[in-house]
Amino acid sequence: MASGKILVAQGGGPTAVINQSLVGVALEARRFGSIERIYGARHGVRGIVNEDFVDLTQETHHNLELVASTPSSALGSTRDKPDLAYCREIFKVLRAHQIEHFFYIGGNDSSDTVRIVSLEAQQAGYPLRCMHIPKTIDNDLVGNDHTPGFPSAARFVAQSFAGANLDNAALPGVYVGVVMGRHAGFLTAASTLGKKFPDDGPHLIYLPERTFVLESFLADVKAIYERHGRCVIAVSEGIHDRSGAPIAAMLARDLEHDAHGNVQLSGNGALADLLCEEIKSKLKIKRVRGDTFGYLQRSFIGCVSDVDQREAREVGEKAVQYAMWGQADGSVAIKRTGFYSVDYELLPLEAVAGKTRVMEDEFITETGTDVTDAFRMYLRPLLGSGLPDAFRLRHNPVAKILQPGK
Repeated sequence: MASGKILVAQGGGPTAVINQSLVGVALEARRFGSIERIYGARHGVRGIVNEDFVDLTQETHHNLELVASTPSSALGSTRDKPDLAYCREIFKVLRAHQIEHFFYIGGNDSSDTVRIVSLEAQQAGYPLRCMHIPKTIDNDLVGNDHTPGFPSAARFVAQSFAGANLDNAALPGVYVGVVMGRHAGFLTAASTLGKKFPDDGPHLIYLPERTFVLESFLADVKAIYERHGRCVIAVSEGIHDRSGAPIAAMLARDLEHDAHGNVQLSGNGALADLLCEEIKSKLKIKRVRGDTFGYLQRSFIGCVSDVDQREAREVGEKAVQYAMWGQADGSVAIKRTGFYSVDYELLPLEAVAGKTRVMEDEFITETGTDVTDAFRMYLRPLLGSGLPDAFRLRHNPVAKILQPGK
């Protein structure tokens, strides 16, 4: 006999709109009479194995809407990367609680978790519908035009670099801003959307899709500085040398590693500091400043794309519809149709799980230090309405009297 229970969880890094997807699941599920209970797992898959559930059925519609508009993961999240044994424990709990529909909001690792749990249910002959709901600020899920969470983070990056450019123009020098993105440079590339005038920064953009050569970097900075008297640089945290080794690891002797053995790129200012020191020492430029955006870009309140909010809600709603009316497990994907509208598609889990999308070549210039108009056209509608604008004083010089020839 059907239990009428569903479970939803959030995994990986929080975003500004991930709660829209959560609420999309919760509210859409209420429309189906066969759904009796909507559970949420606290702190992702870790909460599942610990049976740490909350009953979202008891939440008011009003409070769910307020939560939907709040950044970060309302249920909490986890960086746990489940292996087969871990997934079997997840399935064991789902079966014990008679969960019939499992929704997991997350990125690459989350989609792979859903895939393994789905296989375990099939092999056990247990009727469990498994749905992956896309989320990642890195925009690196394959099969998607873009991923919920990315547009709002991109909006933050674009506005931040627009502000940094204004600061740099007032007090000229070199500015280095390091942005999240280990393998995909979409978020770093978003820095260009704040440009208005031809000489606005960022003047140079460095992405993990291209090999980073320190000598070429210094030559690029020198050329821009000599041309404009200043230079604004956007750098992805994942830039690497020809061997694939992170530049942060090459320049620094002591860096932390995460649970998966990767060099800890986020949450510290090592790369920005190291690049700034190279510029100061090699180019002899005195005014050099660096910032690491770190976690600021993920859940920054008050800088959210309305397009991102709408689509994050809809992928949650579509996941429930696919689960209730469809006959297969899968991952919800966003497909662009026209300029600008989207549709949704259910992809096989194996088509998404464990795969990483990087920026397409058509989005990166031949020099590898800027993005193309194709990328700007791709990103602009995702940033939403009401982007702030910057203006300049017109240059109307007054003739000199004491030094007329100078």
